[in-house]
Amino acid sequence: MLNPTEIKSIVNSGEGYNAEFKVNLPTNLKGVTEEVCAFANASGGVVLIGVDDKNVIQGVNIDNAKRSAIQNSIGEISPALQCEFYIADVEGKNVAVIEVPSGQNKPYVLSGAIYVRQGPNSQKLTTVEEMRNFFQQAEKIYFDEASCKEVDFTTDIPKENIDTFRFEAGLVNKTSDEQVFSNLKLISNDGFFKNGTVLFFAKEPERFFEKAVIRCVAFDGLYKRYIIDDKIMGGTLFQQYQQSMLWLKSKLNVRYDIESEGGKARKELWEIPETVFKEAIINSLAHRDYFDKGGRITIELFNDRVEITNPGGLVSSITKNEFGKKSSSRNPLIFGLFERMRLVEQIGSGISRMRDLMEEEGLTPPEFNTDGMFTVIFRRPFDFEMWVNKWVNNLSEKQIVILTAIHNNNKIKKATLQQLVDFSATALDNNIDDLKKEGLLEREGTKGGVWIIHYINPKVGE
Repeated sequence: MLNPTEIKSIVNSGEGYNAEFKVNLPTNLKGVTEEVCAFANASGGVVLIGVDDKNVIQGVNIDNAKRSAIQNSIGEISPALQCEFYIADVEGKNVAVIEVPSGQNKPYVLSGAIYVRQGPNSQKLTTVEEMRNFFQQAEKIYFDEASCKEVDFTTDIPKENIDTFRFEAGLVNKTSDEQVFSNLKLISNDGFFKNGTVLFFAKEPERFFEKAVIRCVAFDGLYKRYIIDDKIMGGTLFQQYQQSMLWLKSKLNVRYDIESEGGKARKELWEIPETVFKEAIINSLAHRDYFDKGGRITIELFNDRVEITNPGGLVSSITKNEFGKKSSSRNPLIFGLFERMRLVEQIGSGISRMRDLMEEEGLTPPEFNTDGMFTVIFRRPFDFEMWVNKWVNNLSEKQIVILTAIHNNNKIKKATLQQLVDFSATALDNNIDDLKKEGLLEREGTKGGVWIIHYINPKVGE
């Protein structure tokens, strides 16, 4: 049984993947039982009745008849589930506590339906496809819920990492770190840290999970030909997110708008909205397949686009028709921790938010590939004049004219180019050869073919 101090600590931590609050006992007890069923089908949790959604203990009166009704309602879950149900006195107010274990005989069913905890919410599986997938996965253990036996609390979990999480999650109360870890169920039943805990709090999680990093690569041009920067972002998942955002900011065009008088407050305006990348990177970290030992998240920057890829396609419980409309995480513990840090919003809204933001900025909608690896592509706004001006010191004026004409019409004839630059056929061919040697120009096909410009930048020092 939880003591009053532990209950107050859970209340201060707020609702989440492992905690659900009810200010009153609802008339329809099924709502409470659905939460119990959802916890049993995930990693367990606690339902507190008598606590409001502002994390304030209001207290509740539950007589013997209501207590019996709750127990009978929980008894409708199949197979039978053993929960602890009791009334606790917390500073003179009664709180009803239902402690739910992670069920050993999943799936648990209530009135013919399966409920599963996803982040801070419980989700009802409504279609045959969803239920079939759940049955198939019921015996599989989530990667982030498995034990990592190599990690030691005193040497591998820096206090500053815990403090960062607590600050971002708003857990700046007097509750001890150990109690916070207990409240959030970050320790497995056998006393070891869970994999998700290690990824969120360890000093160097990549020592335990080598590929649990983000690789950021910048290419010069449109293809994977010339690498101009290549960095590995390690550390906690939150640190990987922060480092990747800073890397992107250093590579993309970012301008500033003054928001207040005196020029003190400035708003950063990224060429692609910053929030789009926040959504994409957090989604990658929360939903990637960490069982895939050979893959890692990659952020690839090209002159015309940014591609973010992570191991694992769509979660099997989501069909392609449901993509962007609902969410189901491979890593519910990790997802729940990000949710506590207010880095993920309501279930299933991230994809639509990315689409809306790109549309608002007049940009091409994001492109998604969900087969095998999960990839999202964001097309960058391309300013030809800005790009070609980078080459004015390396190319002749006539060569700039040739590139501009081909940019405007990649099927332009040589005869037309000759007229534009007033060159003989030989002189035109010589200049085209020079552009090809620079890696700027290529011809695909002969008669009826097209010109291809490689929008690369001049090499430093040239």
